Amino acid sequence: MPKYFDVHSHLNASQYDADREEVIQRMRESETHTIVIGTDLESSQKAVELAEKHEEIYASIGIHPADDPSASWEVYKFNKLISSKKVVAIGECGFDFYHAKKEEDYERQKKLFVDQIEFAIKYDKPLMIHARPARLPSGGNAYEELLETLIEFKGIRGNIHFFAGSWDIAQKFFELGFTISFTGVITFTHDYDEVIRNAPIDKILSETDAPLVAPVPYRGKRNEPSYVSEVVKRIAEIKGEDFEVVRVALAQNGLRMIM
Repeated sequence: MPKYFDVHSHLNASQYDADREEVIQRMRESETHTIVIGTDLESSQKAVELAEKHEEIYASIGIHPADDPSASWEVYKFNKLISSKKVVAIGECGFDFYHAKKEEDYERQKKLFVDQIEFAIKYDKPLMIHARPARLPSGGNAYEELLETLIEFKGIRGNIHFFAGSWDIAQKFFELGFTISFTGVITFTHDYDEVIRNAPIDKILSETDAPLVAPVPYRGKRNEPSYVSEVVKRIAEIKGEDFEVVRVALAQNGLRMIM
């Protein structure tokens, strides 16, 4: 079993083109595993290629809700990727009203999301969900839309990545059988403390969202999966629990995500 599990990274990003193998070597040295996330067809293909090459890496394939407004779910292309045994999840998919206005883009985002939900159900894979509310409350709450959509389906499971919702919202996801994951942001703000403190340990996952949001003491630098240990450390501190107990629990939670 790995010591640490980073359930959401983008090692397929161009920021790692110059030293990707060195980053992966640091993962090995720290006994860290990661799920590399696809946000479109090309990055999904790269995620699968990395996963098939490295034991410590798994892949999630999907289309981000707002990165490319022209993107659609071309199922026959993703059918070729799902055959890989290293594909463990579908996404990054969901709703994003921060980069796209809900009133202008909701129908496209919902169809894209539902297409991926149905794909995940067909192949019995969990969802890796992206949710980002609008800048202003009146612009749309992505978490509420997620809940309304997910409740329509049976037999679906998954993780809400980079969770930034309230404790009330977190409980609603738990009731549907979903987990939530936290990034290095928790090492430099207290905004997430209430949810982390109250959430059952088996409902929490650790992630980096690398190359973004590096945790303290790496803040301001390019993030990488081996830094997820700082996220685990902070979760233990917030919950007031023994670090080793939390470390083992979060590693086991990550492994359940890929089974």
